[in-house]
Amino acid sequence: MIVLRVVTFLVLFTLVTGHENLNSHVFPRPLIIEYPENTEPHHHQLEDDVQLQCTSWRFAVETNNLGPWKTIPEECGDYVRQYIEGGAYKMDIDRVSDEAGAYAKTVDLGADGKHVWVFDVDETLLSNLPYYSQHGHGLEVLDSVEFDKWVEKGMAPAIGSSLKLYQDVLSLGFKVFLVTGRGERYRSITVENLMNAGFRD
Repeated sequence: MIVLRVVTFLVLFTLVTGHENLNSHVFPRPLIIEYPENTEPHHHQLEDDVQLQCTSWRFAVETNNLGPWKTIPEECGDYVRQYIEGGAYKMDIDRVSDEAGAYAKTVDLGADGKHVWVFDVDETLLSNLPYYSQHGHGLEVLDSVEFDKWVEKGMAPAIGSSLKLYQDVLSLGFKVFLVTGRGERYRSITVENLMNAGFRD
């Protein structure tokens, strides 16, 4: 009986191993060279690092915690362009204007007529984005001669939410004062540009 079991085992063993040999390959199993399925995670990590670095740089600029700078960091060019053209910049401006308007409504003006609201002209009332979009959104050092040519065109558009705030503070009874870093020789073209953009009174 033991002999029969040993013979049965050997026959079955031979059949099992013999079947494998019929389909044998040079290698015991197919050679599989594994390449990374996706190199995107590394690429995304680099993009995330640049995004984080540029967000940090922008925050430092906006809070005036960065020393004098002439251009944005080169690696932040796309970030700044997307921020400005993608809607985030407009959202930030609108939010600030809304907050300022809400504050203006809380001020008790009284009857003395001495309450004033002060606006800067460039990048507060008038947008120079058409100029900056033609000059790398800050990747180029500001060329004052070229910028002055832009100013002389008198075509800077109004910043919509600032125009609304301007109109709102006037209707509340504030006197409005404008300040600018533009030279005196640009006074008339600046006034004309402001009027054409909707800043009247």
